Amino acid sequence: MPPSSNGPLDPDTDLGEPNPSEDVPRNRLRLLLKEFAALDDAREPWRVLYPLHEVLLLVTCATIASCDDFDDIVAWGEHHLAVLRRFSPFHHGIPCQRWLRALINRVDPLLFGRCFESWIGALWPNRHALIAVDGKTARRTHDRRSGLKALHTLSAYATQARLTLAQMSVPEKTNEITAIPDLLDLLAEAGQMKGALVTIDAMGCQVEIADKIVAHKADYVLTLKGNQPTLEAEVAAYFRTAPANEVVTTTTVEKGHGRIETRTYAASNCVDWIRTERSYPGAPRFTSIKTLIQVHRRTEHADRCAFDTHHYISSAPLDIARLAQAVRGHWGVESMHWLLDVAFQEDLSRYRGHGARNMAIVRRFALGLVRANTANGSVKTRRKTASWNPDFLLQLLQFPAPAP
Repeated sequence: MPPSSNGPLDPDTDLGEPNPSEDVPRNRLRLLLKEFAALDDAREPWRVLYPLHEVLLLVTCATIASCDDFDDIVAWGEHHLAVLRRFSPFHHGIPCQRWLRALINRVDPLLFGRCFESWIGALWPNRHALIAVDGKTARRTHDRRSGLKALHTLSAYATQARLTLAQMSVPEKTNEITAIPDLLDLLAEAGQMKGALVTIDAMGCQVEIADKIVAHKADYVLTLKGNQPTLEAEVAAYFRTAPANEVVTTTTVEKGHGRIETRTYAASNCVDWIRTERSYPGAPRFTSIKTLIQVHRRTEHADRCAFDTHHYISSAPLDIARLAQAVRGHWGVESMHWLLDVAFQEDLSRYRGHGARNMAIVRRFALGLVRANTANGSVKTRRKTASWNPDFLLQLLQFPAPAP
């Protein structure tokens, strides 16, 4: 039976792609419920009191509405059951905290993440020009007694649209190097890689990762620091002595947060001299470098000035404006990580196992929707408003992401 405009939405209905001639906001929620309903539920059907898609809808809505643990989620659901029943029956109400924790711990994080990735891809299918890849550790998810290390989540972030396109959990930060190629494959499978400019910090400055990006018909901007000391020294030496006619420059000035930042970008496509020595016989070399980048940053505070210099390599052609935008845009994923700690208190989370991974997925999805809304106020204020005003919560769930 098809869902009516007044009754709950049936997640098993074949919803298809969003139709502009229909009610678009409702279609977005119906499509999300359909993605949830596609997840396998290992429980025996006759024993299921709380369908999995209803539990996931509850967790998603409550997380957007400023709930940061399972106790808060249950309390919010009990007070807003009428709102939830506009989209699914919830015949047996809201599960208790222990039951909710058990259910979330049983959901496969990889499949759960695909739900949100498919939902975002269906509604906003355009490829994103700038993608930043970076990892974040949820510091209190460790368990010393059982030898469990803190959860480290690797995210691919569309810096212009401010959306998390895909994410992957790894045991610890040092595993980023092996996980980044898998994350890039997920992006390519979703059609997000072709033509994109991918930025990664120094840990991802590896030959294998660079080759993977180029193989997916994208370009990279990789930070030189520490793990490529010889190449970094060579690039720094080049910019110290490079003729003026080989280097293109641009300068930006930004003011905010009590400081003034002046960035001077210099780029050159003179790369035929690069000869990076091999650290061992047969060691791989970068073969796709087309542009070298240097960034001088001067930060003026009220009582002092700070200076630093960074170097990058890129497979993209020399376009100083685009390269400067990519380098500066990588800060967007750092901003996202900061908001997860400040607004969502991710660093205080004590979840374990699949629960930690699944809640990390929900937080990034929720943050993307909250930031996409143009209402006045901070992320914290918008989440609080969503918890008090169900209509605003639905507006957040229905609001389209900004065009990349």
